[in-house]
Amino acid sequence: MAAAPTLARRMVRSGVLPLCRRPPVWGRAPRQPPGLPLAPCRAFSNNKIMVELDESSGVATMKFKSPPVNSLSLDFLTEFCISLEKLENNRACRGVIITSAVPKIFSSGLDITEMCGKSTEHYAEFWRAVQEMWLRLYGSNMVTVAAVNGSSPAGGCLIALSCDYRIMVENPKFSIGLNEAQLGIVAPFWFKDTFVNTVGHRVAERSLQLGSLHPAPEAHRFGLVDELVPEEKLQEKTGAVMAQWLALPDHARQLTKSMMRKAVLDRLVAHREEDIQNFISFISKESIQKSLRMYMEMLKKKKG
Repeated sequence: MAAAPTLARRMVRSGVLPLCRRPPVWGRAPRQPPGLPLAPCRAFSNNKIMVELDESSGVATMKFKSPPVNSLSLDFLTEFCISLEKLENNRACRGVIITSAVPKIFSSGLDITEMCGKSTEHYAEFWRAVQEMWLRLYGSNMVTVAAVNGSSPAGGCLIALSCDYRIMVENPKFSIGLNEAQLGIVAPFWFKDTFVNTVGHRVAERSLQLGSLHPAPEAHRFGLVDELVPEEKLQEKTGAVMAQWLALPDHARQLTKSMMRKAVLDRLVAHREEDIQNFISFISKESIQKSLRMYMEMLKKKKG
């Protein structure tokens, strides 16, 4: 049987270069030459992610559409990286809004089935894809706004944390957090670093150890999300926040963002292979596999 294609191969087939080869882009060309009619919206859709770019405003919307819970599978992560890179390479795009097309859920986080009962080669490919997603999103030159319109545990929370701004629907039934400890999994250092940079050391320390999922009001109080709005106001508020960020010169904002985030990004880049091996070693332990199997059984019973 042929080996599964690596993330790099998947992306090259789609015309996207791996992150390490992508040259930095500081500043963007004018979105529309003077005297020409406004550019139309351009849409492209993969199996799990729908993207629409309004070239007149320079804002794209990326909607997760992988029911039932937008799990971050290997295929989903690959599509995410490809979609983000297409936008990054489009000089008409200056900002992206990330949200969900699935009711009541933003993203449930990493797909457990990708981490249970698979080969070490598969675990390596999957974890490299998780790393790639974070490196691209956290290091993006675009303005990134998370419109969190449902619950967002674990990897879903990481996506929101990696954005420049987070707006969550004001619904106490929706929760967000890095709850890996509940599954017997340890959040890696770059999850932790991103969390600490957002909420501070003490809140992050307590939340990570307890594997806490914070209801929307509590998440706002901790600074995990920046604003809460009624669901019917989410699109309007997200557009207003994006306009505020885009009012600044791109080069100044981009250089400031790089200055603030570079050390955290560089730390993973420098230890990327070590991080993959640590993940493989940890996830391959029988005690961890047993914990994941029990969790999957519990989910099956809930569905039943």
